[in-house]
Amino acid sequence: MQRRRFLGLTAAGAATAAMAPALTACGSATPGGAKKLKLIAADYGDSPANTSKKYWDSLVSEFESKHSKIKVDVEVYSWTEVDKKVADLVAAGKAPDMAQIGAYADFAAAGKLYSADQLLSIPTQADFISSISKAGEVHRVQYGLPFVSSTRLLFFNKTLFAKAGILKAPESWDELQSAAIKLKAAGVKIPFGLPLGPEEAPAETMMWMLSAGGGYTDKNGAYTIASPENVKAFKWLRDELVAKGLTGPGDPARTNRQEVFAAFCRGEVGMLNGHPTLMQQAEAKSIKYDTAPLPGSTGKSKATMGVADWMMAFKQNGNRDQIGTFLNYLYQKDNVLAFTGQYDLLPVTTSASRDMAQLRADQKLWPFLAQLENAEFYPADKTSWAKVSKTLKEKVGGAVQPNSDPEGILSEVQREADATEIADPQR
Repeated sequence: MQRRRFLGLTAAGAATAAMAPALTACGSATPGGAKKLKLIAADYGDSPANTSKKYWDSLVSEFESKHSKIKVDVEVYSWTEVDKKVADLVAAGKAPDMAQIGAYADFAAAGKLYSADQLLSIPTQADFISSISKAGEVHRVQYGLPFVSSTRLLFFNKTLFAKAGILKAPESWDELQSAAIKLKAAGVKIPFGLPLGPEEAPAETMMWMLSAGGGYTDKNGAYTIASPENVKAFKWLRDELVAKGLTGPGDPARTNRQEVFAAFCRGEVGMLNGHPTLMQQAEAKSIKYDTAPLPGSTGKSKATMGVADWMMAFKQNGNRDQIGTFLNYLYQKDNVLAFTGQYDLLPVTTSASRDMAQLRADQKLWPFLAQLENAEFYPADKTSWAKVSKTLKEKVGGAVQPNSDPEGILSEVQREADATEIADPQR
């Protein structure tokens, strides 16, 4: 993921990015008569040694050996540029045949994408984990094909817990606060890491909303950002963690997730909410850690946050049959597991998930996998979400600062979200 801050779904306004020069045509025919498809993909590696291009090169080679009339050209870009690259191509009228990026809703709402049932066989569609495939729907039609996924868990430093005399992971907010107090008394610099800075504030926000029984939207898809449950979560954070010095010396509103991850890997953080790639980072620094379900307001949280990145197929070049053939191949179980296994990610298909749950080599991912079926996802189907996410990054950290007004700040974000929805002609 470029050890991507992982699947943050922070791609904002992809379809509105500026046009880039020197763009090439996609989906052309080769001299030998084969149809050539263009795929733009994100790089999940953090060095040339583990770049995603190696996966795509191997997959395409095997695919083309079985389908001589279809050639696939894959271009891999870092997460800092891939969404804009695709947006530039689309804006220039030179859309790729396929894109594997962070957001799909703008393109779907503009009528530029094939739907899943236009591309995939019934068995392939049915194999998607239902909670994830629903997150790929716009007006109950699936356009976003999930590519990889993850969930979030509470990470804790076992060495620091033992030093502070904490015997088990907290299951409720009160237990979390109690553990944080003990960690602070034991000299731990950051008892609980709370990254509400601009890097990934929407993710940390969502986890606390869910742990209070709230969330970004209701069952009908309406924004509920200023709900009583969400306000309760931020008042508790303000009064019971931040005000009592249990989140360390930094300002949570200016603290980014990767900063907290790095501090955890230095042995300076007792607890934080994290995703699977933190395991690799912590192990590389010989940190003894464990994971547990997110604590809720009165007990274990009933839901955790799920995140996903997306594959989509553009209509522009008219290569539906060839795209469908390739995507049905891509989502075969072994191909899914080959990618997720390389980057400690979770599969998006039931068949691959079942295999992962039985593979001893993937045992450390099992707790994340167990959360996936009931995970809650960003409202990525909303074209307004990109703007709402940006607003959250700018404002929500202020809701935990001293003398702040969490209800007022969340209500302000709610009003802006509602106004964005009303102004969106494609909602």
